[in-house]
Amino acid sequence: MRKIQTIASLGVSIAAAGAILAMASGCSTGSGSTAQTTTEGTPSASPSTPSGTPKPSTASAVPTKPTTVPSPSAAPATTSPTVAEQQLAALSLEQRVGQLFMVAAKATGAEPGTMQALKQYHAGNVYLSGRSKAGSAATAGVVSALTGTVSAATTGGIPLYVATDQEGGYVQVLSGPGFSTIPTALVQASSGPAKLRTDAATWGRELRSAGVNVNLAPVLDTVTSPEFAPSNAPIGHFQREYGYEPGTVSVLGDAFADGMKDAGVAPVVKHFPGLGRVVPNTDVTSDVRDTVTTRDDPALEPFHAAIKSGTQWVMVSNAFYDRIDPANIAPFSPTVMDTMLRADAGFKGIVLSDDLCSAAQLEAWSDADRALNFFGAGGTMLVCADPASIPAMHQAVVKKAQSDPAFRAKVDAAALTVLRVKAGQ
Repeated sequence: MRKIQTIASLGVSIAAAGAILAMASGCSTGSGSTAQTTTEGTPSASPSTPSGTPKPSTASAVPTKPTTVPSPSAAPATTSPTVAEQQLAALSLEQRVGQLFMVAAKATGAEPGTMQALKQYHAGNVYLSGRSKAGSAATAGVVSALTGTVSAATTGGIPLYVATDQEGGYVQVLSGPGFSTIPTALVQASSGPAKLRTDAATWGRELRSAGVNVNLAPVLDTVTSPEFAPSNAPIGHFQREYGYEPGTVSVLGDAFADGMKDAGVAPVVKHFPGLGRVVPNTDVTSDVRDTVTTRDDPALEPFHAAIKSGTQWVMVSNAFYDRIDPANIAPFSPTVMDTMLRADAGFKGIVLSDDLCSAAQLEAWSDADRALNFFGAGGTMLVCADPASIPAMHQAVVKKAQSDPAFRAKVDAAALTVLRVKAGQ
C-alpha cells in the first residue's frame, strides 16, 4: 500500500487545480443543481492615485510619491482550493484511478475478487449485482462489509458510492423484507408523474436504509412504438420504457429521478444516446447497432431535460450509432461523450459506462483496452461486472497515465469530477 501524499508533497497549487478543472470539459457540480464556480482568482484593477497626492507643476519638478499604502485589492485575488481539489491533491495516482471504477459485488455478499478490487486496487465505488431476497437488514450488512474497506490506504478515506439496479419489474436487484415490489416502468407510467415521484421517494428511502446511495435508474430510452417493443430486446421486451414519445418518457423519467433525489439517492439516467431502436441486447450480442439515431435526434430530449434538471449521472450505452460515430461503440466515442454530452448538452457530471467487463458487445477488446479506450474518449467512471477484470484495467490506466501527460490530465479531470460529486460541490 502506498502512503498517501500530502498536498504539500504533491506540490499541487490552486492554479494547477484550476488547470485540471479546465481539462475536465466542465467538471461536476455535485448532487444538486447549483453550478460550481471556478477557483481561479481574477486580479483586481490597479488602485487609483490617492486623492490629495501632489502632481509636479513643471517638467523639472520631482514627482512626489504617494504616501498612502496601496489597497489590498491591488494584489491578485486568490481562492482557496475546494474540498474536492484538496482531496485530489492528497491521493496517489493509484488512488485517483481507483475512483474511476465501479466494481460489482454480489448482493448476497461480496466475493474475494470484489474485496481485492476495493482493498488492493483502490476501487472507489461498488454496485450490488445479481438478485437478493434477503431484505433490507441483510443488505445493510453486505454494504457495511464493503464500506468497511475505506481507509487511508485504500481510497484515501474517500467514501464509496454504493449503487444497485432498482428500476422495478424484471430489473430489481433487492427484494424481501423492507423492500417494495416495484412494477415495471410501463406500469409505473400509468400512475402519473405526481404519484410516481412519491412512490420513487419511498423506494429511494428503502435503498438508503440499506446503505445504497446511487440507483442505476431511470431508463430514458424511447422505444419507437408498442408494436416494436417486443422486438426491442434490451428495453421494450422487459417493459423498461416509460412510453413511446420523448415527451412522455421525459416527464415520467424525471418524476422517478426526482423521487430518488427526494430520498437522498442519486439517480442515473440511461442509456445515452438511447437503446429504444436496437433489436439485439448488447449484454448478450456483439455488433449491436442503431442505424437511425442522430446527434440532434428528438429521442435525446429526455436526457437533455434530465441534465437541465440537475442530474449528475448519465450512463452511456454499449451500442454503435452509425449516424453519429459508426467506427466506435458509444463508450469509446469522443463524439458521444465529449461532443454530445459535454458540449451539446452541457453535462458536467459523471459519464458512467454500462458494463464493460462481461457484455458480449465488448468481446473484441482486451480488458486493458476497454479501460484505456473509455477514459481516453472522455468517460468518467467505468462499470465492471467481473471483479477479475479490475487488476488489468487499473494497471493499464496507471501505466498510461505515468507515460502520457495528456492521458494523465484526463485521469485527473475525471477523478476531480467524481470527487466533486461526492463532496456535493
